Amino acid sequence: MPSPGITIIGSGFAGLCMAIKLKEAGYHDFVILEKAPDIGGTWRENTYPGCACDVPSPLYSFSFELNPGWSRLFSPRQEIWDYLRACVAKYGLAPHFRFGKEVSGLEWDDERATWQVSTADGESFPTNAVVSGIGALHIPSFPEIPGRERFTRPAFHSARWDHSRDLTGKRVAVIGTGASAIQFVPVVAEQAARLHVFQRTPPWIQPKPDFAVPDGMKRALGMPGAARAVRDSIYWFLETRALGFTVDPRLMEVQRRVAERHLARQVPDPELRAKLTPGYTIGCKRILLSSDYYPALTRENVELVTDRITEIRDRSIVDAAGREHEVDVIIYGTGFKVVDALNDQRITGRNGLKIQDAWRTGVEAYLGVGTSGFPNLFFLLGPNTGLGHTSVVFMIEAQVRYVMDCLRLLSRTKARAMDVRPEVQRAYNERLQRRLDRLVWTEGGCTSWYLDEDGANRAIWPGFTFEYWARTRKVKPEAYELISPSPRRSGSVLG
Repeated sequence: MPSPGITIIGSGFAGLCMAIKLKEAGYHDFVILEKAPDIGGTWRENTYPGCACDVPSPLYSFSFELNPGWSRLFSPRQEIWDYLRACVAKYGLAPHFRFGKEVSGLEWDDERATWQVSTADGESFPTNAVVSGIGALHIPSFPEIPGRERFTRPAFHSARWDHSRDLTGKRVAVIGTGASAIQFVPVVAEQAARLHVFQRTPPWIQPKPDFAVPDGMKRALGMPGAARAVRDSIYWFLETRALGFTVDPRLMEVQRRVAERHLARQVPDPELRAKLTPGYTIGCKRILLSSDYYPALTRENVELVTDRITEIRDRSIVDAAGREHEVDVIIYGTGFKVVDALNDQRITGRNGLKIQDAWRTGVEAYLGVGTSGFPNLFFLLGPNTGLGHTSVVFMIEAQVRYVMDCLRLLSRTKARAMDVRPEVQRAYNERLQRRLDRLVWTEGGCTSWYLDEDGANRAIWPGFTFEYWARTRKVKPEAYELISPSPRRSGSVLG
C-alpha cells in the first residue's frame, strides 16, 4: 500500500464524514481502513430483526446531505446503510477504501514524526496523521455468567445475529433488556413458542412516535429549505430534553411522567408493571423508545424473569430463585464494550508511551479528540462525546470540522505534527468531571456503561450539543505543542 498522508480507521458515519470533508477541501491523499468487507459500522454489524434508529432520521444524517426520502420518521437499519452507500457514491469515496484491513497497532516514530500503521494481515506503512472513527458499538459485550460456555445449543449476540436459526416454535431466552433487545424482543415473541426475557435492571421507556412518511410529505420535503427546516425543528426540540441531563436531574420529572404513563397504559397487570418500573432517576441509563416492547411482554408465551441468573447449563438457564428454564436458543442483548473499544487499542505514542499508560487513571482526551503524547492522532466520538438525548452525527460533524481546522493549522505553520499540551488536557478534563459529578449519570442511582470501574463517566458529554459545537469551532494553537520537522524532513500533513 502506498504511504497515505492521512489514514482514517472505520467506515461508519464518523469515517465517512472525515473522508468527505477532506475531499471537499481538495485533499485526496488518504485511505479508509475497514476491518470488514463493506462499509457501515454499526449499521453493517447490527442486522437483528427490528433494528432501527432511535433518533429521528432527519437529524440522524449529515447536515450537508439531507435526505427527504426517508420512509419513516425513525428509519430502519437497511435504509440507513443504503444512505451511507449513497454518500460513498456521491462523494467518490470508493477508491480510498481498503477493506479487510483491521488495524492491529499504531506506533509513533519520534524521529520522522509519522505514524506507523500495522494491520492484522501483516502489512505496515507510514502515515502523517491518523483519524480514528472506530465508534463504540462494534465489540459485543457478554455477561460473566458461570457455565456460559457449557451451553450446547445455539447462542449468539444480537450484534452477531444468526439468521440461519429459525426461532419459530423454539424456546428462546433473551438475556438483557437494553436498546437492541427492546427492538428485537417483539419480533421474537411472535415467532417463539416460549420466550424468557431475563431482566437485570428495567429501562425507562417512552413511546416511539414513529410513522410512515406519506409520499406527499416526501415531495414537500424535497422543496427548497423544507428538509432543513424539519431538521432544525427536531434538533431544537431534542435539545430541550437536555435540560434535565445538563442542568439538574430534578428537571427530568417531565420525562419520568411520560415514561410512567406509557408503562401504565401498556401494562395493566400491577405485578408485571412493578417489575418493569425502574428504581433510578430517568436518564441515568439511556432512555429507550418503543411502542411495542411492553405489549410483547404481556403475551401469554412471554415470561419476564427478574431473578438473577446464577448458572447456564448445557440446555438451560438457572435463576437465583432456583428455577431451571430449559431453552433451545440464547440471544444476548447485553450491549457493547464501549470504553474498552478505546482502551484496548495497541497504540504507542511519543517516547514509547502506551495508550493504556496514558489512560491509567481513566480514558480522557482534550475535547474528546486528542490525547497528550499522541501527536496527529484524532479521535471521532472519543471520550466524553457520547450523548443521551440527541444525534451523535451532530457531534461527529463538529469533531470533523475541528480536525480539519487542526490540519489547516499544521499547513499554515509548516509544523510536522501537533500534540495536546498535558496541562491543557488535564484542566479540561478536571472541569468536565466536576460537571459530570453532579449530573444524572452519576447521581441518578444506577450503574451503566457510561461509567468506568472507578465510577467516573468517560462516555457522555455533559452539556448541550450547541455548546460542544461552539467549543470546537476553532482550534486554539496555544493548546498544542507544534512539532517542527527534522532537518531531513519537511512539509506538513497536508503537504
